[in-house]
Amino acid sequence: MLLAAVALPAVGVGVLTAPPAAAAPADDVRINEVVTTGSVNDSIELYNKGAATIDLSGWILKDDNDSSKYKIASGTSLAPGGFKAFDVHGSFGLGSADSARLYLADGVTLVDSFSWSSHSNPSWSRCADGTGGWTQAATLTLGAANNCGSGSGGSTTPVAWPGGSTVATADAANVFGTDLSGLHQEGGVMWGAQNSGKLWRLVPNGSGGWTPDTANGWGSGKALRFPGGTGTPDDEGVTLTGAGSAGGVYVSSERNADSSSTSRLSVLRYDVSGSGSTLTATREWNLTADLPATGSNLGLEGVTWVPDSYLTGAGFKDASTGAAYDPSRYAAHTGGVFFVGVEGSGTVYGYVLLEAGGFTKVATVSSGLAGVMELQWEPQANRLWVVCDDTCSGQHRTFQVNASGAFAVTAVYNRPSGMPNINNEGFTLSGADECVGGSKPVYWSDDSNTSSHALRKGSISC
Repeated sequence: MLLAAVALPAVGVGVLTAPPAAAAPADDVRINEVVTTGSVNDSIELYNKGAATIDLSGWILKDDNDSSKYKIASGTSLAPGGFKAFDVHGSFGLGSADSARLYLADGVTLVDSFSWSSHSNPSWSRCADGTGGWTQAATLTLGAANNCGSGSGGSTTPVAWPGGSTVATADAANVFGTDLSGLHQEGGVMWGAQNSGKLWRLVPNGSGGWTPDTANGWGSGKALRFPGGTGTPDDEGVTLTGAGSAGGVYVSSERNADSSSTSRLSVLRYDVSGSGSTLTATREWNLTADLPATGSNLGLEGVTWVPDSYLTGAGFKDASTGAAYDPSRYAAHTGGVFFVGVEGSGTVYGYVLLEAGGFTKVATVSSGLAGVMELQWEPQANRLWVVCDDTCSGQHRTFQVNASGAFAVTAVYNRPSGMPNINNEGFTLSGADECVGGSKPVYWSDDSNTSSHALRKGSISC
């Protein structure tokens, strides 16, 4: 039996002035809110983040069971920016650990899906609408824009740090000295880039902090070289792809320290599997000619990798084509896009780096900050962190793909109140597996080694 849409306000849905489209681009209609329990249970809301009215006639909603099926009634349409909720209770129920899936009318083509492991309280909602990560929203808003709470609507007004105010040192005294910059946590390993052309592999110290790994030649860090074994990269940022460190460790460098007056804006890949004391890059993507000129010590400070799966699911638009990002358009490229941050301009750029060499710039993002010192992709929340140091009083900003397909600010956070305004050039977040009581650890690296410590630990809400 076909069920009517829930009779709730439909923002952006009005009288049609043109015939609805016969089908929707897969990146325009999104599951936007799910209610599993409460006064309005077993409901799924759809949102149209595109620019054209979409005909939903015959489209199919399912839970995690393929035999469950709710068919959207003929004549149902969804205007640009519109919200429409469907009560699926008569066809199937949504459990505490379940999925909501949307298919085209053929019942085979999956348009969007969302899975959860606990009941909505009161609502599982995307923040921002149609493009952001999923969260337990403050209120149920079926048929209208989601209530994502403070800081989720794109305001550039700084708010308090979304975690504990206390910050503690996370290294022994005078282990690293000055110039420790980019960080990236990979489970029980922390990678650290030091401006002096050195990469560190750190392991837990047993007290909630980190210490250099003493195995395989990592005790004092490893010296980095450009391809061919020459030069000293002024490495500032470090990241991994979905393959982890086994797929190579990637660093961003702003110059060759052996020729320090000349910019060399590069991303370098290193094989870290050996035991030698020096690492020679297995690939360099020199972006200098493709980027605006900048001071030799004001170049690429941060680098992070964002998976193609998020970008396509969020409707990311490829700036090189003006169309939806299509990973298949590019040859092998690690399954994601590398984002690099320029200190001097405060601009973030997205690049597809081909594994065989070559690159394409697919995004230019103004951070709104005086400088960018670190970038981190947080997969648990599907957000890009852009971090400034004491130049901006330690401000952090988060970005997600918006309805127009571009990365836009979603929140602006002050540094934790318990941390002084120090020269933090690195920032990384623990994974979902470290969430305890709704909180997980985060870490900063202080380029100035203030009070003889370069690493500090805080917390953030999961």
